[in-house]
Amino acid sequence: MKAVLIAAVFSLVVALFGTPMFIKFLVRRGYGQFIRDDGPTSHHTKRGTPTMGGAVILAASLLAYGVAHLVTLTPVTMSGLLVLFLMTGLGLVGFLDDFIKISKQRSLGLRSGEKLAGQTLVGVLFAVLALQFPNDKSRTPASTYISFVRDTTIDLAFAGTIVGLILFVFWANIMIAGTSNGVNLTDGLDGLATGASVMVFAAYVLIGIWQFNQNCQINPGIKCYEVRDAHDLAVVAACGMGACFGFLWWNASPAKIFMGDTGSLALGGALAGLAILTRTELLVIILGGLFVLITLSVIIQVGSFKMTGKRVFRMAPLQHHFELVGWNEVTIVIRFWIIAGLFVALGLGLFYAEWVVGAT
Repeated sequence: MKAVLIAAVFSLVVALFGTPMFIKFLVRRGYGQFIRDDGPTSHHTKRGTPTMGGAVILAASLLAYGVAHLVTLTPVTMSGLLVLFLMTGLGLVGFLDDFIKISKQRSLGLRSGEKLAGQTLVGVLFAVLALQFPNDKSRTPASTYISFVRDTTIDLAFAGTIVGLILFVFWANIMIAGTSNGVNLTDGLDGLATGASVMVFAAYVLIGIWQFNQNCQINPGIKCYEVRDAHDLAVVAACGMGACFGFLWWNASPAKIFMGDTGSLALGGALAGLAILTRTELLVIILGGLFVLITLSVIIQVGSFKMTGKRVFRMAPLQHHFELVGWNEVTIVIRFWIIAGLFVALGLGLFYAEWVVGAT
């Protein structure tokens, strides 16, 4: 528990005090956000605001993880390192995308194919490695079983180890692409994606601590959790939560800095990694319900326009629709935070209810 608290506090402090220094660095370099002409006109006032702030979130998380283990004299785990690898890898893909936008002064960075290739490469490496490195109990960080609040009976390795590995890599990449792009689409208003991410990371802190206390290695029983390194996954989640909290101070409206794709892809990757390694793969759909709704709004908008030539929303993603309806940006952000909080509460409720029902 001490490592979790240290990770949360240290990452918060680093992000809180490191962000303004990074803002000054970006301003001196002229690294400002390029605003799309086809977006809401109210966003044109944000042109030139420093971006790539996700680098601070990423740096704060990595530093906090190392400090938490140094202070508590506990070894790092493969599960924790894998989530941080996924977070960092996707953050680098996002950084390239942001840097191209800034240097070329255009709204599009990496081509969609290039970005997808980068995400896929990182995702494949993560998935393959997650099924390696068994501990003394023969547990690997991930499992080929599809999970909700724990592993279900659906095994992707139904036809053998090789088939299981291939299907797991495919499944993991669907999750990684879904969460990273979901956070990326949500990152359209000041503080929206950052605040929602804080809540989901906080949920994974609680889930990791609970799974550690009810772990089969420590407290065997009919409803114990077969999650490897649950405590360290809670530490990683605390790093992300604290870093987002500190960054939110500067990212709240009116934002002094944007996280950019550097941050949104990194945060989405971290959430996907936590979901896969805590065996809550389907539960993350509920915990990150706001990201799902916003992603669905884009899918619905594009599908409707291609099939009927008509748009369902005035603009997608969903937050921009409400801007054009006339809602104030701060009002949209706060109301969407409320929705995000309700989804997190529902997800945690289902997680706990499953244990209570199974334990009785």
